[in-house]
Amino acid sequence: MLAITPLLDKENNTPLYMQLYKYIREQIEGGMLLQGSCLPSIRQLASHLNISKNTIEAAYQQLLAEGYVESKARNGFIVQQLEELPRPALLRTKPEASSSSNISDKNDVPEIRFDFRYGDMDLSRFPHDVWKACLIDALSERTNEVLGYGDRQGNPHLRAEIASYIFESRGVNCHADQIILCAGTQQAISMLCQLLALNNVPIGMEDPGYDGVKTIFHHHNCKLIPIPLQQDGLHVELLQGSAAKAVYVTPSHQFPMGMVLPIQKRMKLLQWAKERKALIIEDDYDSEFRYSGQPIPSLKALDSSDQVIYMGTLSKSFLPAARLSYIVLPQAVLGSIRSKLMSYSQPVSPIIQQAVLLFMRRGHFARHVRRMRRLYQSKHKKLLNAISYWMGDRVEVIGDRSGLHILLDVKGRNSSELIQLAEQGNCRVYTSQAHWNDPLQCPASFVMLGFGGIEESELETGIRLLSLAWFGAESGNISQAKNIVQ
Repeated sequence: MLAITPLLDKENNTPLYMQLYKYIREQIEGGMLLQGSCLPSIRQLASHLNISKNTIEAAYQQLLAEGYVESKARNGFIVQQLEELPRPALLRTKPEASSSSNISDKNDVPEIRFDFRYGDMDLSRFPHDVWKACLIDALSERTNEVLGYGDRQGNPHLRAEIASYIFESRGVNCHADQIILCAGTQQAISMLCQLLALNNVPIGMEDPGYDGVKTIFHHHNCKLIPIPLQQDGLHVELLQGSAAKAVYVTPSHQFPMGMVLPIQKRMKLLQWAKERKALIIEDDYDSEFRYSGQPIPSLKALDSSDQVIYMGTLSKSFLPAARLSYIVLPQAVLGSIRSKLMSYSQPVSPIIQQAVLLFMRRGHFARHVRRMRRLYQSKHKKLLNAISYWMGDRVEVIGDRSGLHILLDVKGRNSSELIQLAEQGNCRVYTSQAHWNDPLQCPASFVMLGFGGIEESELETGIRLLSLAWFGAESGNISQAKNIVQ
């Protein structure tokens, strides 16, 4: 058992639990407390230092939240090796010029403990063993469909499973023949640009809107027409007055602002497409994760004139590494491009397709989505509670009804300053400027926080560190905050 004897100053303004926490953290970082060492029990250390058990517990819980120790039943709190702490990302250090420069480089570059990057997923909850079994079973299928190039539109059985899934979850009524499997959203957009000859075609796009898609449209020389947003989403009247012959929208969770397009605007948008014989490209990228209000049908589910191209992805609900997304084409569009489609090879590995098919057929996919929905909803609640407690009315949360990110308006501040201060506090947040057609139109006080890849138990600590970095002594007290977010 370790003997921990810090010098605790009861006259100091710093709470005793924080003094103890800092002392133990420094001992771990300095290598004096080694991996696998067991900290004294709360009772023993309280007796040894002659302080309350609550003080010891608060310090231990802080160490636990930041990954310096882990808690094991009947073993207490075990020191973790610093190099193996679970960190989402690290700042890259400069290449080592020599052994003598290595130490100074490491000291100069802070480590990032909390990376609020949009797109990161909680892969710790992924059923790796089940997925591995599906991959092995897929490899045992010695058919040309699995081991060869595969169907040009994708595995027909998997397309049938996807058709069934989006009918049940999003009300999209389609046949497997209308579905084309793609390797991610950007590849899907690129394919549409080529198959539909969208170069030089005026295309409306939400402004702000997803930069990854905007970049692909630009690379294909599409004539993008920025359509501003209103409080409830796309400004449909401005679209109606434009020369656009197609429009790209994210109606179920506008990216990046987060609002949900109401049913009245959806019907107006569909009417515009019908009257203009225009196409709507609906990107339903994270519709599985909705946290408040009644679900609204997808545009495709309301599409009686067959003008909507529906896009979805398994990156958020399943596994980004699978690189599997899909397009649902209107029958008329499919007929016009079928001959072109025969010139394209299927971009998604047939082995991965077969494994996903088995994963879905055996019921694992539906169970996994239900688990992740509950998990992300719980994370979302904890994130908002922590922001409310630690930052209060100094910030405004934007787009908090669904999805895996929020925008934070840090009133009266500048995102470049906020990003720099966050990194000094071992956190990383992001600007949202790239998603505006004119980046200067993005409010300077906006930062983007993704929360999917951060452990639920660490979210409050991450927000506390952000608050300390941004507001300093104005931030609250962690021992109080611990009670309100449990």
